[in-house]
Amino acid sequence: MFVLFWATLLFSVSGTSADTGASVRQRQHCPVYGYCITLPEGEITAEAGLCVVIPCSFTTDDTFTPQHIVWSKCEQISSSCSTIFHTDKYRYVQPGSRGRVSLLESDLSQKTCSVIINDLTESDSGSYQLRVIGIQFGRMDRLTFPLRATISVKDLSQKPTVMVPPLTEGQQTTLTCTAPGLCAGSVPTITWTLRGRGEDDSHITGNIMTETLTAFKQRHSSTLTFNASAEHHGTQVTCKVGFTGDTATEETVTLNVTYVKEVKVTGNTSLKEGETLNLTCSIESFPPSSIMWTKLSNKTLKNGRETNLQSRTVTDLQIDPQTATLIIPNVTAEHAGQYMCTAKHLNNTLTKEVDITVKYMRKPEITGDVIVEEGNTLNLTCNAEISPVQHYIPAVLPWVLGVSLSVNVFSIIYVIFLWSTRKKVKPLQEDRTYMSLQKRDQSAEYDVIGHPQR
Repeated sequence: MFVLFWATLLFSVSGTSADTGASVRQRQHCPVYGYCITLPEGEITAEAGLCVVIPCSFTTDDTFTPQHIVWSKCEQISSSCSTIFHTDKYRYVQPGSRGRVSLLESDLSQKTCSVIINDLTESDSGSYQLRVIGIQFGRMDRLTFPLRATISVKDLSQKPTVMVPPLTEGQQTTLTCTAPGLCAGSVPTITWTLRGRGEDDSHITGNIMTETLTAFKQRHSSTLTFNASAEHHGTQVTCKVGFTGDTATEETVTLNVTYVKEVKVTGNTSLKEGETLNLTCSIESFPPSSIMWTKLSNKTLKNGRETNLQSRTVTDLQIDPQTATLIIPNVTAEHAGQYMCTAKHLNNTLTKEVDITVKYMRKPEITGDVIVEEGNTLNLTCNAEISPVQHYIPAVLPWVLGVSLSVNVFSIIYVIFLWSTRKKVKPLQEDRTYMSLQKRDQSAEYDVIGHPQR
């Protein structure tokens, strides 16, 4: 009877095969009335390092009571099969399979034969066949279903999931890396790699956290905690997950840290009239800051105290996201003063002030009387408008000395001219009499005049 049963079963499934490459669907086969098996139709695709489930269920007639489930892996070319799973743990199974293959439902009365295979390698590719051992009519019997499930193991393509929260300078943050797959096989290794800007890589072995979802599903993850700084901005962080069989996968993310540094102003702050003012305001920040130049004009009271500052926006700018360049050609004295660079970064406002000095000098003017009478005071004034005097005396000193020297030479020449002209003028009668009185001559004429009266 049993020979006839198995002959009928084999004859009924001969010529049937799974359509390789077809979508995985459940298909039931009942070669003999009351004896059915449900397996995926087509090829089951899985990835190395992860796990795969072969959905399976079977039925028997009421005279057959299942005792054990046996799964075997069969070679593609030959018909030989090797046992990879047996519910009787004392039975022999193929080396390397024990502990990797598990039955999803241990209660055989439920007639489920679904099996999960963990830590997959390419060598796990092949066809899998189910055998049910049970008791029928009081004796042990074996029921082997010829229909097989086909598994194809490909290279691992799934990547870890790296969760990066918003990063702010000065705050502690935690990165989380979750391994792909939800397999309950071997615990993977997770390694963090920090690749700084122009620095050597640093490798950190992460702590492994395992979250059990079901009896056959687990989530493996690792965390990396550090204090974020501006130096971490632009850093690449790689999470590498290693599985059994030298299978590994990794994911790389670039860190974006919110930060802002101080405002810097470069350029020449002391110019001559007619030169070009070129100031560059820069700030290092993320996200980029908006930058604006403003010229400040002072309002002062009579006592010189400053009351407030009024600003006007300078429009002749050249701006990129992190710098603002102020260019004013042909500066004049009116361009001197205080300028302020304002950088707005999120809710923060940073400023930097700079004083601009413009050197200038107007043509000297000489005022006063250039012709004076003998005995009067010569008073000439030289006015030379220069700015700023206290800073630029060395620059205007040659002009002042030249003007002063010219005035002195002119004065000396003028005095000599007056003296020589005085000597050439003919004396008046009174003058001659006075000079005669002063002359010391011993002639008789002067003796008479000079005798004193008795």
